[in-house]
Amino acid sequence: MEPEIRPHVLIIEPFYGGSHKQLISTLVESLRPEEYEIYTLPAKKWHWRARSSALYFSQVIPQDHSYRVLFTSSVLSLAELIGIRPDLATCRKIVYFHENQLIYPVREVKERDCQYGLNEILTCLAADLVLFNSNFNRTSFLDNVKPFLNIQPDFRVKNIREKIESKCEVLYFPINFKVFPDQRPVEDSTNIKDALHLVWPHRWEHDKNPELLVSVLLELVNRQANFHVTICGESYQEVPQAFESIKEKLGDRLINFGHLTRDEYVRTLLTGDIVISTAIHEFYGVAMLEAAYCGCYPLAPNKLVYPEIYPKENLFNTTNSLVKMLSNWCRNPSAFRRIRDKFRKEFDFEKFSAQFLVPRYFEKMNVEELRPEELR
Repeated sequence: MEPEIRPHVLIIEPFYGGSHKQLISTLVESLRPEEYEIYTLPAKKWHWRARSSALYFSQVIPQDHSYRVLFTSSVLSLAELIGIRPDLATCRKIVYFHENQLIYPVREVKERDCQYGLNEILTCLAADLVLFNSNFNRTSFLDNVKPFLNIQPDFRVKNIREKIESKCEVLYFPINFKVFPDQRPVEDSTNIKDALHLVWPHRWEHDKNPELLVSVLLELVNRQANFHVTICGESYQEVPQAFESIKEKLGDRLINFGHLTRDEYVRTLLTGDIVISTAIHEFYGVAMLEAAYCGCYPLAPNKLVYPEIYPKENLFNTTNSLVKMLSNWCRNPSAFRRIRDKFRKEFDFEKFSAQFLVPRYFEKMNVEELRPEELR
């Protein structure tokens, strides 16, 4: 009788949706089913996931196990989990930061709940390795550890950054570009003068700054620019106030307004000309890179993570500069599409690809070294 093969990789995701789910799906594609176990919670009620998921997972993860690697996102309060479940402390504990709460923009300072940022700091102290999805994410987190902790009115702790920094590395989010066609549909030369197709594929939340998008689109309408636009991405119960009358104001320029199925999303990217970010809070931008791979020309603010990823020609400093670029290109779509296609040919997508990055994740996780002999 063959010995039982027990999972040695424990994956925990308290917010199993969007890029958090996408990362796990990409990683486990290269693992055998018997090598890992996943414990998740649905991607809603984020604040409660951050507050209480450690307690929940402490009860559902089996006490009898053979885990040697623990991989989780920073939504989990790892210090709490290890405190409740000390049997997991012997695992190689790896935390992935999709974003960080130390610089999360709030509408008013009084709205900030410091507990989320404190949980992330404690999680780093409890981890063996902390991975960030960009240099911007890592730097902005570490640079704000001391100022964040200094919010405390007394008994301030010291040298926490120094204890964390040695554990911190950058490993880009692995995008599975293979799920997208390599070629865009052939454009009909008779329609080459058609309106440019703008795409905004972001979460409908204030940190993605829908207000800026609306102001830009309405200014293009005011300038009688020839364009169509798709506004998609994850939408929630509350529609941003800026979007409330956008349908009426844009009229037939608005191709789609709301969530798209995966197939519709891919078709949209393959027919888009320009993908736009208006974010005030972004640490990577999966949707922007996916759209760029599908042939859209990315335009993003000259701040946050974007200067780390895109050439300066793809970045704007002000609302006026964005409007000016779009307005000029709308007047001459043929010339713009030559710029678009040149970008697609020259941009290095490889360093953001799952094919390149997943093996590096497994190196960090020591998957081969910790893999049971029966699976080697």
